[in-house]
Amino acid sequence: MHASRRTLNFALAAALSLTSLPSLVPNVSAQDAPKPQAAAPSDLDARLAAVEKAVEERRRQLGIPGLSLVIVKDDRIIYMKGLGYKDFERKVAVTLLQSSGVTEDGERWLADVQAQTLRALAARGEARGSELSQDVPALREKVSRFGATQGMTTRVLFLLAAEGRIVRGRPQGSWTSSLWRWAPIDRWLPGGLAQLDTDAAAAELVRGWLHAFGPGTYADLKWWTGWTAGLLRRALAQVGPVEVALANGARAYVLAGDEAPVAAPADGPWVALLPALDPAPMGWQERGWYLGAHRERLFDRSGNIGPTVWCDGRIVGGWAQRKDGEIALGLLEDPGADAAAAIAAEAQRLRDWIGDVRVTPRFRTPLERELCDA
Repeated sequence: MHASRRTLNFALAAALSLTSLPSLVPNVSAQDAPKPQAAAPSDLDARLAAVEKAVEERRRQLGIPGLSLVIVKDDRIIYMKGLGYKDFERKVAVTLLQSSGVTEDGERWLADVQAQTLRALAARGEARGSELSQDVPALREKVSRFGATQGMTTRVLFLLAAEGRIVRGRPQGSWTSSLWRWAPIDRWLPGGLAQLDTDAAAAELVRGWLHAFGPGTYADLKWWTGWTAGLLRRALAQVGPVEVALANGARAYVLAGDEAPVAAPADGPWVALLPALDPAPMGWQERGWYLGAHRERLFDRSGNIGPTVWCDGRIVGGWAQRKDGEIALGLLEDPGADAAAAIAAEAQRLRDWIGDVRVTPRFRTPLERELCDA
């Protein structure tokens, strides 16, 4: 059987088998979220382990390198875990090298070319991918995927970056350029990246998320991380956040010492113009409290958020740069006279800062198109 059809058949079989296990899936809500303490093994954990074992055995039988096991209830992901090859992108590269006839031993080829690339990059200090492919001819090898031909330069560089061995530095030319220069990790982080085990790394990530986005609910963290419930519980237990109540009555977490309410600015409304794909509006699963009814105007069809206008912690509109450099504002609700004046002043400050540079978005939201066409 063809590999893709075999994988699809297995996925369908796994999905159908899970639908016959209704007792496996508990009702989970923000109010039912576990408190940040280590949880003892439960009957649910045992049943999930049995499902994982059965799926893993079948995966090995069919020769599938890796897959994600996901359980969805009421349109929400409540359980997710990866099975199989942990470094899946490396496995993909090895497979492509061999299936495209570049080499019979993809792992050996990849390790050798990575070593050559690291030596060439160390000699140059910084370099673009095109420069490194001159030093390491093997980077110019082509592979075929989904009917398209791809070079190996970008794939090798991305793998080295994912392994923490190199870093993408400053772009060539202006800050809007998409031609990036690469550098050994030590040039940016002396000594390289710290090595952490999974639980320690998860705790550090949760701590950073709470510092940036707290208060946040268990559901927010579960959605943002995509982790299993067990890993998230262990991370919360290590961090030891404080539980607080939100205005809607839901429980949420903040870091210890961060419980005090945020005081209103003494010098008037707080406003900000954030760029497209800014992480701030993508930090929580529940977005109604700051996004309101503006989603359709501010997001594209793929779920990418465009430039937004914020006032006192809520999105009140969007903005766009026109061809002549003007920062056009589109307020979707009335923030009040003082806030509107502050937003206009911030737009002028942004225009002065950008100057003659023109930013070309890779995508435009409905509101951006309206503002640019006006």
